Amino acid sequence: MSLDERAARWRADLISWGIPDEIVAKAPASPWTHHVARFARRTDTLLAAPQGPTYERAREALPDEGSVLDVGAGTGAASLPLRPATLIAVDENRAMLDALAKRGREAGCGTIRLVEGRWPDVAERTPAADVVVCAHVVFNVPDLVPFLAALDAHARRRVVLELPLVHPMSWLNPLWEHFHGLTRPDRPTSDDVSSIVREMGFVAESEAHTAPDAPFESIEEMSAGACRRLCLDPARAPEVARMVEEFGLWPLPPRRFVTIWWDTGK
Repeated sequence: MSLDERAARWRADLISWGIPDEIVAKAPASPWTHHVARFARRTDTLLAAPQGPTYERAREALPDEGSVLDVGAGTGAASLPLRPATLIAVDENRAMLDALAKRGREAGCGTIRLVEGRWPDVAERTPAADVVVCAHVVFNVPDLVPFLAALDAHARRRVVLELPLVHPMSWLNPLWEHFHGLTRPDRPTSDDVSSIVREMGFVAESEAHTAPDAPFESIEEMSAGACRRLCLDPARAPEVARMVEEFGLWPLPPRRFVTIWWDTGK
């Protein structure tokens, strides 16, 4: 399969995850909302105990007084534990960037530059860095080839990606079937990302690993988040919790991630 074919399949597979308009129209809140507090909790966990292949592969390529570009940075879980001399953080969500900057100052990072916007739209006004990290973003990127090409173009030494093995919303599939009669897709997967990376000519390596933290602290937090994702009234959270237990989805199994990295040799 050619690169164009793989890229087209990736785009089509991601589009198939769209929520039907008639379901979104009845949603009491946007199903795409991200809560800063949940992201910040993971960042705080990794700041307190940096670990895992993503951290290790970025750390080993980062020179003394080096720079890191974090694309889709959120609150900085992939970049702040590196404590770089210079951090450039790109994200669409200003509240996420503000939380990152606050934690970066407290963690003793050096210069922090915030770039608000969507990658690669903001690539031209974003500086290059020694190491580029991009964690848990690609499953939101239909046009993956230009996205990855811009990451590579901005990395002087290495690009490091982290992503789940399967679509991050896959755990909700039984609930979509139950509440909406909607069968969700089973593609794309991290293998598709690896294939596209190789077809682009990057000599990449990868390592699967288990997340060091849980996505939710309680079944109540999980069911509230599931209501939002499922476009359900928040008052149905107890019903969601019951179904989650009935389906054997709680506690959620440890999340499996993969880290993909390649050197740029610039």
